[in-house]
Amino acid sequence: MAIRQLSIFVENKKGALKDVLKILAVRGVGLRAMTIADTKDFGILRIIVDDIDGGMKAFEDEEVVYSVTDVVAAECGDHPGGLASILEVLMDADIDIEYTYAFVVESGDRACAILRLSDTEKGEAALYDAGVPLISEDELLRI
Repeated sequence: MAIRQLSIFVENKKGALKDVLKILAVRGVGLRAMTIADTKDFGILRIIVDDIDGGMKAFEDEEVVYSVTDVVAAECGDHPGGLASILEVLMDADIDIEYTYAFVVESGDRACAILRLSDTEKGEAALYDAGVPLISEDELLRI
């Protein structure tokens, strides 16, 4: 049930992020979730798009280097401690979290945490066993 995420190195200069996102926009590929971690010289843009194959093709055509990474999308409550409860399940299962980002699905009700885990399959199993709803790629694209 892993979600495929695209990761792209983006030079840390004016207009670089816009240029990468415009490659997708011109092809009609929409963003569903995004985060960027930056350093002085570059950033790592991590995105989930509504057409993964179209996104990959767009980047290949424009010679943009990217990678595809499996991440987990887990539903949590949109309230204080909602994400912490998911992190506790993973900690108890001895699964490391490499990074995470989240967004609200329904204010005051549901949120979605995108998680890059040290062991995707084990993490999904631990969350499932704890009753944490996992969100499939198809479901995520419909949010």
